[in-house]
Amino acid sequence: MNLGFASAILPDLPLAEVVTFAAEAGFDCVELMCWPKGKAERRYAGVTHIDVTDFDAADAAEVNAVMADAGVAISALGYYPNPLAPDAEEAAVAVSHIKRVIQAASLLGVGGVNTFVGRDWTKSIDANWPRFEAVWPPLVAFAEAHGVRIGIENCPMLFTGDEWPGGKNLATTPAIWRRMFERIPSASFGLNYDPSHMVWQHMDYIKPIWAFVDRIFHVHAKDVRVDKHRLDEVGIMAHPLQYHTPKLPGLGDIDWGRFFSVLTDAGYGGPVCIEAEDRAYEGSLERRKDGLRQSARHLRQFIA
Repeated sequence: MNLGFASAILPDLPLAEVVTFAAEAGFDCVELMCWPKGKAERRYAGVTHIDVTDFDAADAAEVNAVMADAGVAISALGYYPNPLAPDAEEAAVAVSHIKRVIQAASLLGVGGVNTFVGRDWTKSIDANWPRFEAVWPPLVAFAEAHGVRIGIENCPMLFTGDEWPGGKNLATTPAIWRRMFERIPSASFGLNYDPSHMVWQHMDYIKPIWAFVDRIFHVHAKDVRVDKHRLDEVGIMAHPLQYHTPKLPGLGDIDWGRFFSVLTDAGYGGPVCIEAEDRAYEGSLERRKDGLRQSARHLRQFIA
């Protein structure tokens, strides 16, 4: 496995400085964010370390030279919008930009793009399914044609009032993943698996590894602490941020030794990228870098 981090935690650094830090800190790879340039609508979104607008072969050569000089690989390109948003214009922009990210990944020789399926959060899963059927088979076919695999992160995007009650990403549970993969059996369609989202949903984060290892293209290493005293106060119907806290790997409820024991036994050998969203480590750029270094020290125990 290759250890890296998602570049969204370093939005204030240009690509070359992100990669230089990655090399100096001993990381093998980086998941590079490719949002359209502009104002972010939420935390960790809107980060552009590769601008894929009008991206061409010369741009790809320049990016690859930066990566090669540092000796750091690109684990995948990341862009996490809502391509099933109820607002037709928002959804169209998301789909169009996902295609640009796929094209950029192809030009770079990067095998993967990570994103969300999306969802109309005001409707049920079944009511969202016709939109899934319309949007995703063509997108996966587009990725196939460009030699790129799409990894769908399993984050429910269900944290705040504007995402309530359904969340903004369908792909949250094994039952939904099976339904997605039955409809789109393509080998180019899989998961960017983040165990932390299973924890706060009170689900087993180990069992899906065995069941879906052939579909796990990329792993996010993020931890989470479920605050039982808060959960006892507000209940599971509350907004999830009222009873759980994202943490750096090793500071939450995930048993990373057990996680990697099963991940290796199941045969996974792809990238593992730290997704740093721990507010206790966000007071400054250096503090965020320290959080990544600390996370790497913890995870290196389990990654050869």
